[in-house]
Amino acid sequence: MPLPGPDPGNPHPKPGHPRVGFLKNFITRPNIVVGDHTYYDDPDGPERFQDRNVLYHYEDIGDRLVIGRFCAIASGATFLMNGANHALSGVSTYPFLIFAEWEAPMPEFSIRGDTVVGNDVWIGWQAAVMPGVTIGDGAIVASRAVVTKDVRPYAIVAGNPAVEVRRRFDDATVAELLRIAWWDWPVEKIQRNLAAITGPNPDIAALRGA
Repeated sequence: MPLPGPDPGNPHPKPGHPRVGFLKNFITRPNIVVGDHTYYDDPDGPERFQDRNVLYHYEDIGDRLVIGRFCAIASGATFLMNGANHALSGVSTYPFLIFAEWEAPMPEFSIRGDTVVGNDVWIGWQAAVMPGVTIGDGAIVASRAVVTKDVRPYAIVAGNPAVEVRRRFDDATVAELLRIAWWDWPVEKIQRNLAAITGPNPDIAALRGA
């Protein structure tokens, strides 16, 4: 019987490569949720991801970063959260209120909600994801892309601001892949069907009958 894959509870699942880590093992903040087998690859190590890569994330704002299962996140990818926003309604955007010496009324901030990354998403080197964005399952974010709006499932986006370059598969195939949702399968079932999951063309029939 084939092995059911690496233990998602192992912080460093690739022997001899301490730069690669399953992220959920390094997350201590309640406002960050990461699924099994999602990894971060950084030559400085993955241990401080939540401090170095998730920026302006303050608990009193209430927004969350939610990352799904089987995602691959490259070195330097950053998630800017709603705490980075400044009020735009007044003449000045300067945050007088954060300094106790200034007596200023509470400004109206624009809060865009949670930042959500789906399953099986690849986020490239030094890409930046802005607050409140949703990146769909199976999407690819190119290196140094700046994602300012939602990304469709199985889309490839690139640039600043990121725009869709193309879709990885046609609409019918995407719909079927989302219905199958292989990332939710038990690991034993994933192992048995890796050829269909990783093959050069989506074997929908094999996945459907798995």
